[in-house]
Amino acid sequence: MVKPNVKIVKKILKEDIKRGKPPVERSPKWPAVRDRHIKNNPTCAACGATGNLQVHHIRPFHLFPELELDSTNLITLCEVVIVDDDKQNDNHHLKLGHGGDFRKYNPKSLKQVNEYRVLKAKLGKLKDYDLRSRKKKL
Repeated sequence: MVKPNVKIVKKILKEDIKRGKPPVERSPKWPAVRDRHIKNNPTCAACGATGNLQVHHIRPFHLFPELELDSTNLITLCEVVIVDDDKQNDNHHLKLGHGGDFRKYNPKSLKQVNEYRVLKAKLGKLKDYDLRSRKKKL
């Protein structure tokens, strides 16, 4: 059996408190579960970013402690500040995972991630279409 690294667990807890998350002690198994999840899901579920990834609990473990280590309750979201064409901050962990406030539980986070992906895909297709139609007119 692998012993949990207490320093890593304490560091994660301190980082969570800095972000405004409720100060709840994590399972000593959390670092291994988080690392395995990131290895299996190495991109943001919303935008595909590969940097500054966070493992988000769809149902927060401070309300549902039995789901803290449940892989079906985890989703990878980025905390990368992306400025898109609309000049918006797309920090998906904060925006989609927590509805803009780390102290909040967003019960619609998974639905909103999927809606975001569909919207971005449609906008991408529309942009390609516009570019093709402009070329044909020239």
